[in-house]
Amino acid sequence: MSNSSTDDSGPLLGPADIRELAGVLGVRPTKQRGQNFVIDANTVRRIVRTAEVRPDDVVVEIGPGLGSLTLGLLEAADRVIAVEIDDVLAAALPSTVAARLPGRADRFALVHSDAMHVTELPGPEPTALVANLPYNVAVPVLLHMLATFPSIDRTLVMVQSEVADRLAARPGNKVYGVPSVKANWYAEVKRAGAIGRNVFWPAPNVDSGLVSLVRRDKPVETSATRAEVFAVVDAAFAQRRKTLRAALAGWAGSAAAAEAALVAAGISPQARGEALTVEEFARIAEMREAGK
Repeated sequence: MSNSSTDDSGPLLGPADIRELAGVLGVRPTKQRGQNFVIDANTVRRIVRTAEVRPDDVVVEIGPGLGSLTLGLLEAADRVIAVEIDDVLAAALPSTVAARLPGRADRFALVHSDAMHVTELPGPEPTALVANLPYNVAVPVLLHMLATFPSIDRTLVMVQSEVADRLAARPGNKVYGVPSVKANWYAEVKRAGAIGRNVFWPAPNVDSGLVSLVRRDKPVETSATRAEVFAVVDAAFAQRRKTLRAALAGWAGSAAAAEAALVAAGISPQARGEALTVEEFARIAEMREAGK
C-alpha cells in the first residue's frame, strides 16, 4: 500500500492510509470494543517519545488496531509484541508491518487474544507497556498486565482523560479511588500529557490523556498479600462516603473489629478511604491479620 501523499508519515500510517486499510478490511470501529484509531503520525511519535522507548526495549502493546502505534514502536524498540482480540485486525496486522517496515518485521510478534486472559508472551520478557487502551476496559487491563508481567518497568497508556485523572490522583483528591490506589501499589503514577480528539478516527466524544507508570524500585513494604490489601481498598471505596469504621465493617466482620484494626494501624476510624495512601491500606490489612 502506498504512503499517503498528503502527509509526512513515512512508514507510519496517516489518515488516508488508515481509511484505505479499514476499507480494504471492511473494518468499522466499534463502540463495543471502544475502538478509536489514531490517524496522526506526529501523535504516534509523541507517544513513543513520551514513553521513552529505548533501542533495547521489548514493548508489549494492547489493542494495536490497524497498527498506527505498532509501527512507531517498532521503529524505536528492539521488539514489539502486540495483543489484539479482534479477528480481522489480528489477521491483517502482520502484513501491514511487513509492508511498511520490512526490515523490522522479524522483530514483531502478534498474540491474538483477550489481554485480560494473557498470562504469557512469546520471546524475551517485556520491559515496557505502551498502549492506546480501549476506554471500557482500560483499568482492569492495565492492572492485569502490571500484576502478570513484573518485568514491565515502564508503562505509558493513552486513556480517557477522566480515567487518566483517576489513575494519577493523590490522596485527598475527589477522584482518588480504587484505580489510583491499585496502580500506586505497582508504580509511581503521573499524568504525562493530553491528547485531542481530532487525532482519532472516529473522533471520540471525550478527551484523552497519557498516563506514565514507572514501577516502584521497592514494592510496598508489608506482610499482607496484594490480595489482602486490595480487599481493604475495595471495601473502603465501595461506600466511599462512609467513615472507614463503617465502610470496613463487612470486611472486618463488624464495625468494632474494623475500628480495632484501624486504631492498631494508627488511622482514625472516622477517616475516609480517599484520605489514605496505599501504604496505609497495607497497614490496615496487616492489623486485621494480626488481630485474628
